[in-house]
Amino acid sequence: MSTSTLEVAVVAVQSIVTQTDDLLGEALAEHRLTGVTAQALWAIDPSEAPPSMKAMAERLFCNAPNLTFVVNQLVERGFVERTVDPSDRRSRRVSLTDEGRRVRAAVIEAALATSPLARLAPKDLDRLVAILRKALPAPGDPEGDEVGHL
Repeated sequence: MSTSTLEVAVVAVQSIVTQTDDLLGEALAEHRLTGVTAQALWAIDPSEAPPSMKAMAERLFCNAPNLTFVVNQLVERGFVERTVDPSDRRSRRVSLTDEGRRVRAAVIEAALATSPLARLAPKDLDRLVAILRKALPAPGDPEGDEVGHL
């Protein structure tokens, strides 16, 4: 039985994710984060307006109850605050606290330093990002060809 190129690619991507998660474990534990809570923290860009819960769910490809559970954990740790959206009082926005900004920056720094992708040359990383943009739809756009935060 021969292995298809697609199978090799899927296994390689999964291996990179697994290795990164494993290598990042110590930094996450230091900040009382799991992979999921770290991913949620990373999805809140401090240079942008605070995202709505709906936008966060789209970014993280999860449903509202799961996101509420994750955001509650971040609120309890003092990393984010939930506020009422002034333009739609039924909607909630998620914003980083000062501590959340600090922890987010530390987690990103640790992830970038420990990722197996850090071994790639800049030119190879550019090609990889271009390929990933083709493979992944933009949040909320199943037909799109770009990832919103890639």
